[in-house]
Order: sequence, then C-alpha cells, then structure tokens
Amino acid sequence: MNPQEILKFCLEKGLLLDGEVLEFLSETNDLESIKLIIEKIKSQTGTRVITKKLFNENSEKVSRFFFDLPEESRKQFEKLKIKLGLSIEISKEISKITEKETDAEKKFLQEKNFRVKINSLAPLLKKKPEVGDFVSHFNSRFSEMKNYLSIHPEMKSPISIDKISGSRQGISLIGMICNKITSKNNNIILEAEDPTGRIKVLVNKNKEEVYKKAEEVCLDCVIGIKASGNREIVFANDIIFPEIAVGERKKSPFEEYALFISDLHIGSRLFLEDNFKKFIDYLNGNLPDSEEAGKIRYLFIVGDLVAGVGVYPKQEKDLIVTNLEEQFLKAAELLKKIRKDIAIIISPGNHDGVRLTEPQPIFDEKYAWPVFGIENVFLSGNPSSVNLGAKGNFPGFDILTYHGFSFPFFANSIPSLIQADALNNPEKIMAYLLKNRHLAPTHASVQYIPSKEDSLVIRKTPDIFVTGHTHKSGASYYNNVLTISCSCWESKTLFQEKVGNQPDFCKVPMFNLKTRQIKILDFE
Repeated sequence: MNPQEILKFCLEKGLLLDGEVLEFLSETNDLESIKLIIEKIKSQTGTRVITKKLFNENSEKVSRFFFDLPEESRKQFEKLKIKLGLSIEISKEISKITEKETDAEKKFLQEKNFRVKINSLAPLLKKKPEVGDFVSHFNSRFSEMKNYLSIHPEMKSPISIDKISGSRQGISLIGMICNKITSKNNNIILEAEDPTGRIKVLVNKNKEEVYKKAEEVCLDCVIGIKASGNREIVFANDIIFPEIAVGERKKSPFEEYALFISDLHIGSRLFLEDNFKKFIDYLNGNLPDSEEAGKIRYLFIVGDLVAGVGVYPKQEKDLIVTNLEEQFLKAAELLKKIRKDIAIIISPGNHDGVRLTEPQPIFDEKYAWPVFGIENVFLSGNPSSVNLGAKGNFPGFDILTYHGFSFPFFANSIPSLIQADALNNPEKIMAYLLKNRHLAPTHASVQYIPSKEDSLVIRKTPDIFVTGHTHKSGASYYNNVLTISCSCWESKTLFQEKVGNQPDFCKVPMFNLKTRQIKILDFE
C-alpha cells in the first residue's frame, strides 16, 4: 500500500505517525481497517503521536481492536501484530477465534470423538538440578530395571554385589555399567555397580556369543550378568538385557488409518512446501489416487514441525522465515487446510523452540499459539505415550513417540550400529533402545532433567514405536513392536552431505488399524 494514503488520513485527523509503524502498516492492503485501528488508538489513548511503544503500552486495548476486525482483515494483520509485539498478548483471544462454520460442520465438531488419549506429560522444571537429583534419578532407574530383570527366566535369584564372597559358580547379579574397557588381550572388562558396591566383569573374547553382547553394552545401562568368580572379579557366562516383553500384534475391528510424518522444518528455505501441499490434497481426497484417504483418522507429526531460530550457528542464512512465531503461523495455516475429522497429534523436536532437555514439554504457547487454536490438533511432549482407536472392547493401540535426539550418539558408539550405518537405518537404533528399555540409556547421549521417576524408561511395551530426527524412512518389527522411522520434508542440507547422511523425502507410512498393513505413500 502507498504510505502516502495512510499519512494523508493521519494529517486529516491531526495525528503524527512514527516512521516504523508507518512502514509496518504499509505492508497491508486493507486501508479501511488501518483507518479503524488508528481512530480507535486515538480515541482510547487520547494521544496524537502513534508509536510502536504506544501499541505495547496499551496492548490489552489494542488486542480488542484486532479482535473486532472482520475475519479476512484479521488474517491480513497477523504479521503486523508480530512486528508490533502484540501477538503474544492477544494469543488467548485469537485462539478462541475459529473459522466460520456451517451448521453441519458445527454439529460434526460437537459430536466428533477422535478416540485419542495422551497418556504422558513432561514434568515441570521446578528448580535447578543438584547432584542429589542425579543420584536419585539413577537410583530410581536402577530399581526399575532391576525389577524387570529379576523376573527374567534366565536370572535365577540375583544377589547384590556385597553378597559375593569366596569363589563361587552360578552367580546372578544386576548392575549399572559405570566403566567399559578392552584389555591388551582384547577381552572386554565391564565395571558394574549396584547400591551395595562395584565389581569387575571380564568377558572373554573366546566366548563369542557373550562377547557380542558385551560389545553392545553402553555406559549407564542396567544389565543382568550370569557369572562365576569372587569379590574381586567375575567371569561372564551370559549377559541379559532388560528388553521389552514380546507384544501382541493386535488388530482393530474398525478399518481406519494412521499416518506418521516428522521433520517438516517449516520456515527453512529447504522446506518442500509444494510436496506438503500435495500431501494435504491427498488427505482431503482431492487427488485422483486418494480413494483410501477417507478412512484416515490420525496423523502423527513426531517433532521439528518448524525450523526454529538459533538452533545452530548462522542458521538465519538457511531460513526464509526468521521469526519463530511466524514459523508457527505458517505451520498453522497449512494444518488448518487438513480435514477436520483427522486428529493431528504433534510432539516437539529439537527445532521447535522448547527446552532441549528431555523429556520435552508441549509447544510453548508464547510462540506456538496459532497451533493451539486448531480444534483437531492434540499436543504432546517428547517422548509421549498416546492411545488411539479405543472403542467398545477394543483397547486401542499404544503409540510411543520419540523424536530421536539420542540416535546419533548410539549410531556412532555401538559397534553393531556403526557397522549397520544406523543413521541411515534408524530402525536398528530403535531395536537397540527397546532392548535396553530406555530411550537414552547413556548419561551423555542427551541433555535430560533428573527426576524421581526416569521419564525415558520404556515402562509399557508399545504397539508402535515412532521416531524422526534422522530424516530416514523405515519400518520393521522388534518383539512384535512395529517400529516406524519418518522421512523429512526438507531438502538435503549441507550438514547431511558432510556427514554422509542420505535423507528420504516426503515418504508417509500409512498403517491400517484393522489389517496392520503398512503402505508407504510417496509425495516426493
């Protein structure tokens, strides 16, 4: 818009307009709404000099001005609100605003039952963690893992380390691994501890099966050890992992589909927006080959919905949208185009403007308020446990979602995962974590919040385990748990080229809840 038209109106009203505010207002094309806002500012504040500071000082009053605008005008002024510093203050008002709905749509929304239940929430960080908090955290984890291992059929009457005396055969003990080295003779020496003490565990290289298991042992994991020896050292005969129980491959009596995606990175210059819009067209039944789309009821977005800001040095060069709030506005604009009878379950990743320490809470409403206002969106933390599809006597499917920030650590430190090029085969890492019954068993693998109950322990065997972060698509089974790794909606980055990652683009696993069939939709 020509700024002269706005200045002419202000002069007629005897007002002076700050140059910065004039620049912001000139970016919109709705002169009548601009006039209305300026007149209301004048009448409510009694001032004749309109500055950005004036908007901030009268945020509550100004919020009402935007709220009272016609719907189409409100959409045009979204960016203006951000630049004036108002969007945070008026987020609660805006979140109440829904698009105009027909009577039929209103009735549908009132009667709709998505059958989605979020079963876990991240704890709040009430104080700065202290040494004692980490001690309690690991004691709690050890106690839980000990319970799982104690009932393992191979672990007969495990004893505590301080009960080992003399030279004994048939020792069963449970320990957390605090050290691991390879001797000059290529034997592996583990150091295990429990609340009563520490002991060295030698794994002979000639015992091939046990040795392979020992290679898989990571620091801070809790394992069962069958051995012989004395209080100074024991010799391992077997190693038992606290892995999840073998699950049931349940099937729903109702034919409906769940889809899984992650790593959209909306706001990045590399965001594949056209491909994502094609995906939305498919969901809405607007493509020739979208006959099955009408049965889609659930869409999981497992982290990195937006590109974020300041995630890595000089990231701004890679962004087309450099404001976190504007990134969420763009995300909301796209998500609102999806059919309203599809439940969209979104958990955060390391790019989404939440704390990096795990478990991560749901999106921060301060920045992500545009997403909070979408009626078919369910927000969960990371990791999260979600039950979907429960009806009548059918208990539904338990879905464990985890963005996967710990994956690079284990892919680059566990011999079998290194050999398998696991960052390009993330289902291998997922199986490894299910075997350890923990999403980040090693202290250094992620930043985390110590708590009385370790939130990264996998307590219940899920039906489906879904991750993102690696940008690789894959599906497999481990102990009857369906493991799904999601591809990305961002072109290959320079970092991925540097480290040799080969991302997959725009692949969408579609799971039939009735038949358990997995179909990969391709929107590349």
